[in-house]
Amino acid sequence: MATTRFQGENPELDGLYGDLAEADLQPLWLQERLLTAAPPQRSVPFCWKAKDVYPLAERARRLVPIERGGDRRVLMFSNPGMGGWCMATSTMSAAIQILGPGEIAPAHRHTAAAIRFILEGSGAVTLVDGDAIPMIPGDLVLTPNWTWHEHHNPTDERVLWLDVLDLALVIWLDAMFFEPGPDAPDPGPSPSGSTSERRFGRSGIVPVSGAGGGAYSPLFVYRWSDVDAVLDDILGGIAAHHASVRYSDPVRGGDVMPTLRCEAHRLRPGGAADFGRATGSAMWTVFTGEGVASVGDSTFEVEPGDTYVVPSWCPHRLETAAGADLFTVGDAPTFEALGLMRRRPPDAGERSER
Repeated sequence: MATTRFQGENPELDGLYGDLAEADLQPLWLQERLLTAAPPQRSVPFCWKAKDVYPLAERARRLVPIERGGDRRVLMFSNPGMGGWCMATSTMSAAIQILGPGEIAPAHRHTAAAIRFILEGSGAVTLVDGDAIPMIPGDLVLTPNWTWHEHHNPTDERVLWLDVLDLALVIWLDAMFFEPGPDAPDPGPSPSGSTSERRFGRSGIVPVSGAGGGAYSPLFVYRWSDVDAVLDDILGGIAAHHASVRYSDPVRGGDVMPTLRCEAHRLRPGGAADFGRATGSAMWTVFTGEGVASVGDSTFEVEPGDTYVVPSWCPHRLETAAGADLFTVGDAPTFEALGLMRRRPPDAGERSER
């Protein structure tokens, strides 16, 4: 019998509970974990340190070849609160992927949408539906739902990046499909820029037609050099210690993916940012600098390459003595689309959540 069998206080009630279990029914009045006053946290605050992860990624590079069947050399973040499941939160997977000199990760596609935030190494190329995208540290590369993608590293250095996918959400929704592609061809010399950049990478100017029919951004790469300049401009005109930008779809506006929101944050030396609480979860990765992240009851001292998770409805505060740049990706678009987004500003009362 797979259905939980509850015990009654008297023989008649106990018999009812026994018959309910036999019929695979459950009494709502005994379900304490369904209608909760606040979201129960499946994932917990946690930080994956680059000093721990990068050496393990290098060992994997030396020991585990890339070949059909696996296709990717990826170390998936397994949140301690997820019961051993290899997911970072209840909606997202996250991982460090490493590609060695001369290696190719062959093409495949899947219904889970993915982003790549490049952390180390220049000169590798990601192909998205055949569009060759040079990968440079700090760049955000999109591989939207069901697009073919493959990775080539023609250089003599390794490349490391952060992967974040809406994989857990897609699996929960019973919507996961995967398809391997043909063996990856040699893309030739690394291009200076991708087709998507040439068509959609100029602020405020987009083609009248040919934007594609997907619900995602047709611009497949967002360069850190552009993000860096905008953050500088924002902080140059205000006295605040914190600036943030959101990566957006240049044609439709809004987020780059229907399920994922990407942002970059900069804190000046001595700066702090208090984000309060929000439903939905997010992954935060330090690109430059260092700081202290407070998430719920946990505190993490973070430095470049470190990634930490902010679970749903956890208070989150970030401060830095020396200054820091961080990249974050979260599931806010999903919660907003479903009418499930709630926010509580720092130090707000219990009823200030709309």
